[in-house]
Amino acid sequence: MFDILLQTDSLSTAAASAGKVESVWGLLSKGGPLMIPLGILFALAVYFFIERLMVVRKASKLDDNFMSIIRDHISNGNIAAARSLTKNTNNPVARMIDKGIQRIGKPIDAIERSMEIVGKLEMYKMEKNLSMLSVIARIAPLFGFVGTIVGLVILLKEFATISNPSISQIADAMYIKLITSATGLIIGMLAYLGYSYLDTQINRTANRMEAASSEFIDVLQEPTK
Repeated sequence: MFDILLQTDSLSTAAASAGKVESVWGLLSKGGPLMIPLGILFALAVYFFIERLMVVRKASKLDDNFMSIIRDHISNGNIAAARSLTKNTNNPVARMIDKGIQRIGKPIDAIERSMEIVGKLEMYKMEKNLSMLSVIARIAPLFGFVGTIVGLVILLKEFATISNPSISQIADAMYIKLITSATGLIIGMLAYLGYSYLDTQINRTANRMEAASSEFIDVLQEPTK
């Protein structure tokens, strides 16, 4: 008997959960045609965030002892070993230092310019498509507001044909029309949070690149002190 009651409770809970899921999807479907572009914007935001996250995480992976090893190799005159290390390290810092190693023997200013160019290219690679998240964060709420305004215009036109619409009818109808605004705001906030997180990680990698470039130049100038 106890087992039967447990099974009944489980079935009731599952049915209630299913009802909630269906009600959410049903509510979203009432938002109107503009829910389709909002759904597309959400899918694009998820795609660009995951794609950029993988790139940024890969770019941020670097051995903490990388510059110490480079310093030791260059101080010992073992340029080939330093070059081999940078070529075998798939990281923006390593590629920038590799360009500096290739320019050893030239004026410091020329070395710095070469490394700066590589650094800018690496920054471009990390920031590519990042602006799409910023665009989605801005236009998703606008799509939502447009959907709500269009829905309210249609709603007022429909109510004009009704002699005495009740307050509950008006409230229910307006509640449904505000779905697009709420959806657009949520998508915009999520896209903005994703953009802010990735931008912070990219800036952290950029700071590491600047520190590595400064340290490399110091290493080159040490023998002349």
